[in-house]
Amino acid sequence: MMSVCSRRFAALLIATLLLPAGLFAADEDKDSDRPKRTKRAEIAVFTIKGALSETPQGEELLPFGPQPGESLLRLVERMDQATEDDDVRAAVVLLNGASVGTAQMDELRQAMERFKAADKPIYAHTESLTTGSYALLSGATRLSVVPTGDLFINGLYGEQLFLRGLFDLVGVTPDFLTCGTHKTAAEQYMRTGPSEASQEMSKWLYDGIYESIIRLIAEGRGVDKQKAEDWINKGLYSAEAAKEQGIIDAVESRAEFEAYIKEQHGDDLKFKKSYGKKKSSMPDFNNPFAAFQLWAEILSGPQTRRSTKDAVAIVYVDGPIMLGEPQASFLGSTSGAYSTPLREALDEVARDDSIKAMVLRVNSPGGSAVASDIILNATKRVREKKPIVVSMGDVAGSGGYYVACGADIIYADEATITGSIGVVAGKLVTTDMWKKIGINWNPIERGENANILSSYSTFNDEEKAQFQTWMDEIYGVFKGHVTDIRGDRLTKPIDDIAGGRVYTGKQGLELGLVDRIGGLDDAIEYIADEAKLEEDGYEIRIVPRPKNFIETLFADMASKEKDDEEHISLGLWDAAGPLLKAADPERLALLKQALRQLDIIHHEGIMLTMPVMDVTP
Repeated sequence: MMSVCSRRFAALLIATLLLPAGLFAADEDKDSDRPKRTKRAEIAVFTIKGALSETPQGEELLPFGPQPGESLLRLVERMDQATEDDDVRAAVVLLNGASVGTAQMDELRQAMERFKAADKPIYAHTESLTTGSYALLSGATRLSVVPTGDLFINGLYGEQLFLRGLFDLVGVTPDFLTCGTHKTAAEQYMRTGPSEASQEMSKWLYDGIYESIIRLIAEGRGVDKQKAEDWINKGLYSAEAAKEQGIIDAVESRAEFEAYIKEQHGDDLKFKKSYGKKKSSMPDFNNPFAAFQLWAEILSGPQTRRSTKDAVAIVYVDGPIMLGEPQASFLGSTSGAYSTPLREALDEVARDDSIKAMVLRVNSPGGSAVASDIILNATKRVREKKPIVVSMGDVAGSGGYYVACGADIIYADEATITGSIGVVAGKLVTTDMWKKIGINWNPIERGENANILSSYSTFNDEEKAQFQTWMDEIYGVFKGHVTDIRGDRLTKPIDDIAGGRVYTGKQGLELGLVDRIGGLDDAIEYIADEAKLEEDGYEIRIVPRPKNFIETLFADMASKEKDDEEHISLGLWDAAGPLLKAADPERLALLKQALRQLDIIHHEGIMLTMPVMDVTP
C-alpha cells in the first residue's frame, strides 16, 4: 500500500514534469529589468467568477490544479484596499458566470459605494444580465453590455420542493411532527403542495426580498422605485433597448470598453487584473533544482507561524448544521457546519489571548438540533471571555438562528433570510416500498417504545404524543434562548414571532430578532471598537485556518482508501444523478438539500431547519 508521503512525492513529480515552462513566466505586475519610470495610473479589476463563497479558502501553494472560488470577505477586503490606494484611479467589475446571493449583493454594493465615495469611478461590463446581476452592477458609475447581449431583468423567481408524490409512488410513508403553526419544513415530505400557512409566509418573505432588489436598482441608477419596478415588469431587453430605457449606459465591445477607460484616464494606465491578490511565492524555475525545492516545501507541510498580533477572529457557520465531523456522503459533498470542528475552533478563540474579539458569521438554514446546541454553548464560552457579534449571510434560520443566540448584537443584511424558530421531527416508513420488490420484514421488539424511530410503521397515538412532548420541550428551550438574549428588544410576544415563521433581515429588525442592518465589514468594525482596538492595530484571523489546495488534496487521498471500502453503489441515484445535473441543476440542488435533511432526521429524529426553497433573482 502506498504511503501518504509516497503519494505526495509521486503526485508532485508527475505534476512538475508535465508543467509547461511558460506557466511560471512573470505576470504583468512583476518588476522587470527595464529602467524605472513614472508610475502609471492603476485600474483595479475585480472579476467575480462562479459562486461567491462564504468561508475563505487557504492561499494556494501551486499555480495549477483547481482554484477555489473567491470568498465574500476576500473580495470586499480587496475592494476596500483599492479604495484606500492612492495609485488606484478607478475600478472595473466583470462577471464571469457569477452566482451571488441576495444578501451578498447588499455587502458588495456597500463596498462599491465606499469606493465611489472616494471620488473613484467603477466601470462595469458584461455580456448578459439577470435581475440579480443587474441589482449588483447597477451600482457602477457606468454600466455597459456587449452589442449582442441580452438582459433578463424579469423579477424574482423561486420554487419549493414537495416529495410526497414520489414517496407514494415508491411506497414510502413520511410521518412528521412540527412545533409552530408556520414550521413548514416537513411539508416538503408530507404534502404535494404548500399549505395556507406556507403560502402566507412565502408572500411576506418574497415581498421583502423583492423590495430589497428594487431598492438596489433604484439607488444604483438614480431613479425612483416605481421606475425600477416598471423596468422589471417589462423584463426582457436587447442591449440597445436597455440603453434607450436608461437601464444601462452603453452598448460596446470589450475593446471599446477598454478604450473608453483609457480615454478617461490616459493611454498609459495599467489594468491590475489580480489587484490585491497575494502573489505566489514560487521557486525560481530557471534553477534546475527548483523542483526539489518545491517538493521539499510541500512534503514538509505548511510552514505557518502563529501570529501574536491583536486579532478579530471570524468563525464561519457555513452550510447545513451537522453533528460530529465531515464524513463521505453519497450526495457528493461533505460540506457543512459540523459541530466538532466548530466547537474546537470556538474553544481555540476562547483560549487565544491574542484574539480580542470574535465575529460569528452564520450562513446556514439550520439542521441538527444537538449540533446547534453544541455550537451555541461553545459560543457562550467565548462570550464569557471576550466580546462577540453575529453577522448573518444569505440565510441564518432555524438552527442558524439558534447558534446566533450567543451574541448580544446581531447584524443582518436587508435580504438575509432568518427566523424559522421551530422544531421538526419524524421518519420515513419504508415497509411498503420493500414489499413492492418482494422483500418483507418481521419486527421483533422489547419495550413499549422500541419501534418509535424504526422505519417499519408510522407513529401510533401514544408514540405521537410522546414525540410531541419531547419536541415541545426542545421548542421551549429554543424560545427561551431567544427571549433570554433578545429580551425587551422583541416587539411582539415570542409565540407571535416564532412558530417557524421566516423573515427577511429587514423584517427581523422590525421584530427585534436582529439589531442592525449591515454586512460582515460592519460587524467587524463594531466588535473591534467594542474591544477597544485601534483601526490599524489588529488583523482579521479566520479560525480555523483555511486549508489550501495541497492540504485538502492529501487529506482526501489519505481518507480515500476508507471511502472505497465503505462505498455502497446506490444504483438509481448513480444512474440518474448525472442526467438530472445536466438537465436541471437548480432543482437537483434543492433535491440534494431535502435529502440531506432526511439524513439528519434518520440519525437524530429531530432537527432545527428551514423548508428547502430557491430564491433566484
